[in-house]
Amino acid sequence: MDAIVFGATGFIGRSLVAELLARGQRVAAAVRKDTLTPWLASRGVDLRALEIVTVDITRPLAELPEARDVYNAAGRFAFGLGEREARSVNVTGALNVLEWAAGLPRLRRLVHISGYRVSAADGSPDYAGPGAYEASKCEADLAVRTRAGELSVPLTIVNPSTVIGPGQYIGLAALVEDLWNGRLPALPGGPDTFLPITTIDHLVRFLAEIPASPAGEHYWVLDDDTPLLPELIRTVAAHMGVRAPRRTVPVGLLRRLPRRLTGADPETLSFLSADRYPTASARAFAARAGLAVPPATDALRAWADDLVAARFGSASPWRSPYGFHTVAGGPTWVTGDRHSPSHVLLHGLPMNADLWAPVAARLSGPVLAPDLPGLGRSAPSDRPVEEWLADLMSPVRTRPVLVAHSLACGPALRFAVDHPDRVGGLVLVSPSFLQAPAPRFARSGLAAPVLRRMPAARLARTLGVPEGPEVRSAAADLRRPGVARRVAASLRGDIAERRRWRSLLDRLNVPVRLVVGSEDPLVGTVGLPVTEIAGAGHYPQLTHPDRVAPLLGTAGAPTGT
Repeated sequence: MDAIVFGATGFIGRSLVAELLARGQRVAAAVRKDTLTPWLASRGVDLRALEIVTVDITRPLAELPEARDVYNAAGRFAFGLGEREARSVNVTGALNVLEWAAGLPRLRRLVHISGYRVSAADGSPDYAGPGAYEASKCEADLAVRTRAGELSVPLTIVNPSTVIGPGQYIGLAALVEDLWNGRLPALPGGPDTFLPITTIDHLVRFLAEIPASPAGEHYWVLDDDTPLLPELIRTVAAHMGVRAPRRTVPVGLLRRLPRRLTGADPETLSFLSADRYPTASARAFAARAGLAVPPATDALRAWADDLVAARFGSASPWRSPYGFHTVAGGPTWVTGDRHSPSHVLLHGLPMNADLWAPVAARLSGPVLAPDLPGLGRSAPSDRPVEEWLADLMSPVRTRPVLVAHSLACGPALRFAVDHPDRVGGLVLVSPSFLQAPAPRFARSGLAAPVLRRMPAARLARTLGVPEGPEVRSAAADLRRPGVARRVAASLRGDIAERRRWRSLLDRLNVPVRLVVGSEDPLVGTVGLPVTEIAGAGHYPQLTHPDRVAPLLGTAGAPTGT
């Protein structure tokens, strides 16, 4: 094999395997359990040059494929580990890989992936101090260097900082999650705290270049231009449209306060320092290899999008691209094609754009599905929803079918009346202004705290829909500060605007269809095409997506109008 990667199912290891395969190398992936193959296949990686081998590096290695280059990306990265558990992989495992590599007849390089905080160690691992994870990485760093010298193994050690990218949900991600959910009243550390980052894409390209370079160098791979932690958090907060904490809590105080009060894991505190790291050799190597470091702020924003899309590791995004975009002056969560959609899908209450996932899966063309301002994952806007929708549609170059549900039907109707040349048709699903008003309790101030505490299972029962990922997504958003309150406020506003929305129906100059469930019919009659779905309630796109999707037609007009 050209290369063998230990720890190939880990966050770094799996991306490294993908990078090496993309470069045409024959790669052996050493794993305990093969979760790697489906991950690679889901990303379209050609697997023909891949060999999976099952191995436990905590024991002496034997009977593995010979390889020219050996990468040890295996590591136990977690806080709260016991010394024995941490050492078994991070120290004993690393030495076992080295001993095996020393016997390879054509070994070109052993690349050992360590950690950037090893430069702050004094050479003696302190398992009683910073914690078993950091202590074991420091011990392994010294042990691998020493043993490689004794065995004349060509070694390069890479010390990456916090690695960010799709699928990274630990470390700094926990801080971003607290920020997103309004649970970060103060920032740990001080104004000069430096928590450097590097992206997973940059790191694996760096790693792939190492074996062809001279041995002996040890690289700290991190972005020296990473903003100091307070500015880093402000950057992410502004991108997501949430409030950043203004206060900081010194690390020394955090160490003295009870964990139940601070919520801070003691092992994370050693990472909150103003230390800088010896990056000159890594920067010179990257320059020689033609590797450009992506701007830190751009990387942080892209990663924030990935974290929110995946609900910080608890869900899978239903479509890409996705992310926050500035619409009507504020961050709006947008899923899908912003420029050439065949359908624009607007959700109703108390849902978000994920509401449309079952229907979108049955449509042949690209879709654009945003979260309405102040709802779901979008930040509030100080402009009317009609203005927000017009700004959202400004980059669209097609004439899509505009599909709206419930409360979103009014703004969609207004846009179709004002811009008939911009849409190919209009579909109103369960239009709230043509149906019975929501119960008085749902429109009261008492509804907000109830909605915020409502678990997904109860929310599904309340709405009369299955408890699928769409409902779990909505329930997660309702727990965020202000979202449940704005849902209740929107329901109250709907009552006042019903007559105005209804009057716009007579001014329509585009093909239109109304879709309702038989259990949630229209109030009164309208002189427009209406499709009633038997057995459906207010959310037919969730309960009967196979019936709703064909009614949406293609760009040009809804089916049957």
